[in-house]
Amino acid sequence: MAEAVMDLTGEAAMLVLGRRIAIHARIGDVIALEGGLGAGKTTLARGILEALGLEGEAPSPSFAIVQPYDVPEVRLPVAHVDLYRLDGPDETEELALGDYLMDSMLIVEWPDRLGDGLWSHALRLTIEIVADGARRLTADVPAAWTDRWSQI
Repeated sequence: MAEAVMDLTGEAAMLVLGRRIAIHARIGDVIALEGGLGAGKTTLARGILEALGLEGEAPSPSFAIVQPYDVPEVRLPVAHVDLYRLDGPDETEELALGDYLMDSMLIVEWPDRLGDGLWSHALRLTIEIVADGARRLTADVPAAWTDRWSQI
């Protein structure tokens, strides 16, 4: 797994990165978004969803836990998942997230709640707040994303 680091300034930069990721997204992909509260996970997810064709605001799935989007609303089906309110892997099992990978892609916020259950092919993006409110994004790029990430 390769690692890449980039600094992003402002919400617009996070949305642009999300749009660039979406260009390369495929059914079966998992994009895992890690970082503290307010780091920009949902903003990045919104950039991805917007580039996939979602019109209007994408609500944070904090309370719904899983927010599905389907064609024609988006060009490929997506399940946007926020595991913040769950305590651990036992609570995530009943969500059957793996079932989505047959015909959708997953965007997972707070993937640490999956424990060891995060898929090995997941693109892991960790977002940290740094000086002046900028964000440092560290990407753990699995083999499934190596060629695609180099184009982002």
